[in-house]
Amino acid sequence: MDMNSDLYKKYVAARAPKSEILKDCLWAFLIGGAICLFAEGLRTVYTEFLKVTEKDAGTLTSISIIAVAIFLTAIGVFDKIACHAGAGTLVPITGFANAVSSPAIDSRSEGLILGVGVKIFTVAGPVLLYGILSGAVYGVIYWILGIITAS
Repeated sequence: MDMNSDLYKKYVAARAPKSEILKDCLWAFLIGGAICLFAEGLRTVYTEFLKVTEKDAGTLTSISIIAVAIFLTAIGVFDKIACHAGAGTLVPITGFANAVSSPAIDSRSEGLILGVGVKIFTVAGPVLLYGILSGAVYGVIYWILGIITAS
């Protein structure tokens, strides 16, 4: 079958599932908000009941949210939530925890070195690479501007 670009676009448009944008945005908002509300509740428990400082409570909250996201990923619940919430589960810390733990969990049967060690950063690796790279570029630009303005 010989298909040009316009014919292919029509073919794809006719068969692609239609996205319910309003419903998807609402679910993302609600689930993302629920994750943030849960984190805020944990922070309050740490500060009010355990009498931890605000700084330490923030650290404990981050660690707890990461642990919960990894646990939910390991038992297969995080992906089910993400199917309905979409971007709502990508609240940075939970999305990153899932992005790192999911390939590691999936490849554990291949061993610690050739499985987990090799594949743990397949999803998060580019995020780390370009995040660090952009931070370094920004730092160099900031340093150069500091030299120029000091002169």
